[in-house]
Amino acid sequence: MNALLAAVVTLGAASALAAPNAGSAKEAAYDLIFAGGRVVDGTGAPWFRADVGVVGDRIAAIGNLSSAKAKRRVDASRLVVAPGFIDLLGQSEYNVLVDSRAASKITQGITTEITGEGSAIAPVNARMVADGKGVWNRYGVVADFPRLADYWAAFRRTGSAINLGTFVGAGGVRDFVVGQDSRTATADEIRAMETLVAQAMEDGALGLSTALIYVPGRFASTEEIVSLSKVAARYGGSYITHQRSEGDEIDASLAEVFRIAKEAAIPADVYHIKLSGKKNWGRMEAILRRLEEARAQGLDVAANVYPWTASANGLDASLPAWARDGGREKLVARLKDPETLAKVKESFIKQDPADWSLGGPSRILITSVMNPELKKYEGKTLEEIGRAEAKDPFNVLVDVVIADNAYTERATFGMSEDDVRAAVKHPLVAMCTDSGARAEDGIYSKEKSHPRAWATVPRILGRYVRDEKLLPLEEAVRKMTSLPAARVRLRDRGILRAGFAADIVAFDPETIRERSTYADPIHYAEGVPYVVVNGRLVVDEGKITRERPGRPLLGPGAKSSP
Repeated sequence: MNALLAAVVTLGAASALAAPNAGSAKEAAYDLIFAGGRVVDGTGAPWFRADVGVVGDRIAAIGNLSSAKAKRRVDASRLVVAPGFIDLLGQSEYNVLVDSRAASKITQGITTEITGEGSAIAPVNARMVADGKGVWNRYGVVADFPRLADYWAAFRRTGSAINLGTFVGAGGVRDFVVGQDSRTATADEIRAMETLVAQAMEDGALGLSTALIYVPGRFASTEEIVSLSKVAARYGGSYITHQRSEGDEIDASLAEVFRIAKEAAIPADVYHIKLSGKKNWGRMEAILRRLEEARAQGLDVAANVYPWTASANGLDASLPAWARDGGREKLVARLKDPETLAKVKESFIKQDPADWSLGGPSRILITSVMNPELKKYEGKTLEEIGRAEAKDPFNVLVDVVIADNAYTERATFGMSEDDVRAAVKHPLVAMCTDSGARAEDGIYSKEKSHPRAWATVPRILGRYVRDEKLLPLEEAVRKMTSLPAARVRLRDRGILRAGFAADIVAFDPETIRERSTYADPIHYAEGVPYVVVNGRLVVDEGKITRERPGRPLLGPGAKSSP
């Protein structure tokens, strides 16, 4: 009875707050009205039936707007109207400069991406740009943004269908100052990195990020990260991390996250929380309890997740860290030297990545390559390639890394579905895709990818909400809207409320579904006919429009606004 009363009170309060302009509906002239939809406002409150009116780039009213005039009125009676979805790890900072549509994202209702995992788009120096020349040359975008402010200028010139905010990557600033070598940073180098973090925060970064399994982030000490996090905290930013271990050492890894949050006095989030390796399966509930316990002790910590049992990253990440020391050119040189390669293989077998001895080669799928001669391998596992070419799978791995100059991307099937489901439904865990935007046509259609780039939202709303009833619709929407907005301090997004930014998605709860698979990922989601970004339709009746209303979303320390 008390729970029912609370729900009714919450619903009434939400309706009253959401419709302050309803009384003046006859006098208002709206640019767009979604009429009669099931409004799920992003707070977690029960849905209610209402009209949503937009003027310019803002939500103007929510209520009974049946007699109001509008330039465009959409019948939403069969649709759910919700805030635009926020991808807490989107990876499209470069992609939108290549293809401004962000097509695979907007077609699933994502209106905002947060990016910058470990190594952000800026700051960069000439050496870092030269190291990434393969990417720049392939996609034809010149890296003319040495600092984050310059990137925002490029973002505005190009235009984008989605909003974008970014963290400054601790790995990126380490690369800028120290390089990619495995060594401790000096006091002077840490001061130089602190200066770069401060500059990025003033340019609009949301906080500091780390990616501690990758070079060069993995070479940073906890003390170094605390020092940089304190700078971000001074500007009101937060800390977000691809933590040091997502497998055997996850307990120690989480302890490091909590230590950084405490010593830097900064909110902290864990990217794509997971448990890799069969011997770790079944521990997710215990890991989530550790987050709850840390919060009970006063630490502002949370996490995000993508709803898939396969991760995705570079194929070279399978190789021992010492072999990757110094970057891709040094890695390839080591692999080409027979004596060093023998040592690499010895270390590789000892660390047993992705349960290699238990069928790992069958669970590592090549998703994309840079070298066109290797295109035949996309969509195949290392085991399949080895069988077809009569090669040991380890030799396949090495040969592909060498031939593609360490640019190959992979998907690794290393997680348990039960663990994924536990994370998806937990109230402290938001949504992410951990993937850049793709498209069914253009340059990004010429390479395969993880299906999470195309179908993360419909997988949650179709499979986990509608079909399996793992969590209620309102809670799923909260975890994709107001929760991620709160974690990165987006003050006027993530909730349907008068005065908030008009980022809106209208989807069909009965037909929304994923169409992408690992073998055949290049398909847009179904069931999302309308997507609005800053008041303008980027998806209209299921079709991508020419609108590019996306904006830079700057952090609290920004000195100027775009």
